[in-house]
Amino acid sequence: MTLPPGPEGHPAGAAAQVLRRVFGYESFRSGQQEIIEHVVDGGDALVLMPTGGGKSLCYQIPALVRPGTGVVVSPLIALMQDQVDALRALGVRAGFLNSSQDLEQRRTVEAAFLAGELDLLYLAPERLRVEATLRLLDRGTIALFAIDEAHCVAQWGHDFRPDYLMLSMLHERWPGVPRVALTATATPETHKEITSRLGLADAYHHVADFDRPNIQYRIAPKKEPKAQLLHLLRTEHPGDAGIVYCLSRASVEKIAEFLAGQGIAALPYHAGLDNRVRAENQARFLREDGIVMVATIAFGMGIDKPDVRFVAHLDLPKSVEGYYQETGRAGRDGLRSTAWLAYGLQDVVQQRRLIDASPGDAAHRRRLGTHLDAMLALCETVECRRVGLLAYFGQRGSAACGNCDTCLEPPQSWDGTVAAQKLLSTVLRLDRERHQRFGAGHVVDILLGRSTPKVAQHRHETLTVFGVGEDLRELEWRGVVRQLLAQGLLAVQGEHGTLALTEASADVLRGTRTVALRREPERVARSSARPGGGDASAGAGRARRATPVDLPAQAAPVFEKLRAWRGATAKEQGVPAYVIFHDATLREIATRMPTGLADLATISGVGENKLAKYGEQLLAVLTGSAEPVEPD
Repeated sequence: MTLPPGPEGHPAGAAAQVLRRVFGYESFRSGQQEIIEHVVDGGDALVLMPTGGGKSLCYQIPALVRPGTGVVVSPLIALMQDQVDALRALGVRAGFLNSSQDLEQRRTVEAAFLAGELDLLYLAPERLRVEATLRLLDRGTIALFAIDEAHCVAQWGHDFRPDYLMLSMLHERWPGVPRVALTATATPETHKEITSRLGLADAYHHVADFDRPNIQYRIAPKKEPKAQLLHLLRTEHPGDAGIVYCLSRASVEKIAEFLAGQGIAALPYHAGLDNRVRAENQARFLREDGIVMVATIAFGMGIDKPDVRFVAHLDLPKSVEGYYQETGRAGRDGLRSTAWLAYGLQDVVQQRRLIDASPGDAAHRRRLGTHLDAMLALCETVECRRVGLLAYFGQRGSAACGNCDTCLEPPQSWDGTVAAQKLLSTVLRLDRERHQRFGAGHVVDILLGRSTPKVAQHRHETLTVFGVGEDLRELEWRGVVRQLLAQGLLAVQGEHGTLALTEASADVLRGTRTVALRREPERVARSSARPGGGDASAGAGRARRATPVDLPAQAAPVFEKLRAWRGATAKEQGVPAYVIFHDATLREIATRMPTGLADLATISGVGENKLAKYGEQLLAVLTGSAEPVEPD
């Protein structure tokens, strides 16, 4: 594309023009201009910026301003086509090379690169292992290298990719080409590892505010997870697009089937599905409105769908980094969104067992345990969730957010020292007196004085601790077990998840250490689903769409008309709806009601190419002269 030159000696002027003309934004977000100026001038940069914070512009604009083609290294082969489609919709000349293409398709892209007809070229990292690719890059003009999802280089991070270890060769082979490495997820330790492995010690480092204030973080006690999830979707997110994460493939299948049976458009996604089915499900999620994707964590990295309104976890994430990365897929458009996690005792037991059984040496298992401990601390905190989350990424001193469950409904804490002593004493006696270990359920039965067949079989009613815990409910005792595990005062061992004491247990039993516990809630919200799959409120079929959040009442019907037009246009072109316009842009149009192309050009997200392509159609929708389109 032909881009405007900036004022001589001041490339930032050209960058600002590109921002307005191509992307339709009037001003840079915090930190973007400094990064872009540095890279345009030929410098390296390492950018840590949350999902939805505008990372892509930090390499896309310099690639458009600098001579040559910006080469983007990305692990997201399945999404490259959509990424390229989104750029082409803006008038940017973009292409990709990966294993999904045939020989003729690759040759076409290679010829465009050599002819200087590409602004951006996306490559999978494994392509850089192929000598022919390296020779191709040698023959062209490279504006910059962008290393997307740079946390994949960190072996102790949550998403390590071996192919990323070779990316230090970019600077060795092309020392004069600037590099910009970008990620949304990095602790200070991961930041250091990225810097070291990619040789970016002398680069410009930008660490943005990791806060996503539009996301409401909530962690609920897991009691009836399917019913709890259904309640969330029906009461807060009817008809919204969202992601539900499950630990196992079997759980993914069951939850997707359950939601579909309740009239919710839900699809499964996991590595065990047929490749064609998996690709079709991903395409539907990206290109249709209101799809709920039920998935393992194999799904989601690089998903550029801006209107994901919720991310729900039905199993405990393995690390805070993974949790932050996954929840960050909600609300990329800056609108209100929900990050919801159902968490219970069995999650802790299961994760501890997985760590014990994991391949690798003791140091590897210790690192996994450290990740899990941090995640448990976030779950069990009585303080602001957001403060704890930001502190994990080195951002300390934040004030309570007022937009998480612990802020909105502050939990109570209580002195659980005596309860902890009772429970630890039970575990100790089972081990010492009977030389056996048992799981949490059996220990709780003993504390509650229940004469179950298993208790009778082992004559555990004769233990001095039998029935000493009748002052607490079963739910509360399971909470005690869970929190003692989280605090390292209790351990899980063996294939069957039996309970055992730790070195720290002795201090509690001796009375030299007090134990503060989070009080369990009295009740958990139940679903409105009727037996047999019916719903008291929504009726059969697809869930009713809620009125968009923070949208004036008079603008809501206009917004829906614009969405219907966008959906039909996207379907006609075979691209995701957000490639046409983001929800945030349609909301601003519906609210401001521009009366001409000049007014429309002032809307955020309406660049020159989209104004020329869609401007008259948008105005026709606003004036009612367009042929009406029924929403799906």
